[in-house]
Amino acid sequence: MEPLIPINIVVADRSYRIKIKPEEEEEVRRTMKEVNEKIIEFKTAYAGKDLQDYIAMVLIMYATHPVTSGGKIQAGLAPFLEEKLQHLEALLDSSLK
Repeated sequence: MEPLIPINIVVADRSYRIKIKPEEEEEVRRTMKEVNEKIIEFKTAYAGKDLQDYIAMVLIMYATHPVTSGGKIQAGLAPFLEEKLQHLEALLDSSLK
């Protein structure tokens, strides 16, 4: 089992302690910085009742826009998944003939 390191991250002025792989730390911190910047951006652009509204907006943005850094991992997997799906399709085609 790979050792995990504890780090503190801040989302919308709240601190959370999480454990991650050491090689993931830089990416996690960069992503958290971007999330907090987006929350501030949404606060200035849209009227909302509380921080939860802005956090939800950021979550929706990440979930629906694979070109953002939040979706880069998913977008990076697309060619791999496409290749595997094509291989499965070829296997099915050959089995059905």
